[in-house]
Amino acid sequence: MSLTECQLELKKLLLMELTMTNTTITNQNPELTKIHINQLLDQLIVDYQNTKSDRKAISAEFSISEAEFTVLEEIELLTTDIRGYANQIKVIGYLENVQEKIRILQKMRVFDIPIIAQLYFHTPGKYENFKSYLRMLDYLRLLILEYLNLSQAIS
Repeated sequence: MSLTECQLELKKLLLMELTMTNTTITNQNPELTKIHINQLLDQLIVDYQNTKSDRKAISAEFSISEAEFTVLEEIELLTTDIRGYANQIKVIGYLENVQEKIRILQKMRVFDIPIIAQLYFHTPGKYENFKSYLRMLDYLRLLILEYLNLSQAIS
């Protein structure tokens, strides 16, 4: 993937994030957002299982890294955090320390992590199931942010 193509893909992802985070609160319903979170969480569990062959190939290709964590370890950390927040919303309907969680989720941009960006933008035509999983994981992060902001607005 050329630098220009990478920049275009990054712009699309940023636009998706801006669209999600700048949604007018008065037009949104936190319960509807919660339903979307639950559906996406369930779908992500299935999608993750379907990335087994991609993960195996990624592990082989990206096994040697100067980074603190391998690309798969970075993704596991994100997955644990994001899906963990979604599970809490699904089970109990809220998160403790909402402001802190909002701040954490705003900083937790999947494609800002260099090793993940390298995998995503510099492997054209490879790992498409896994790349789709990453996009949906980031979308789940944005939905959780929306839910937290909406819930706060009506509290």
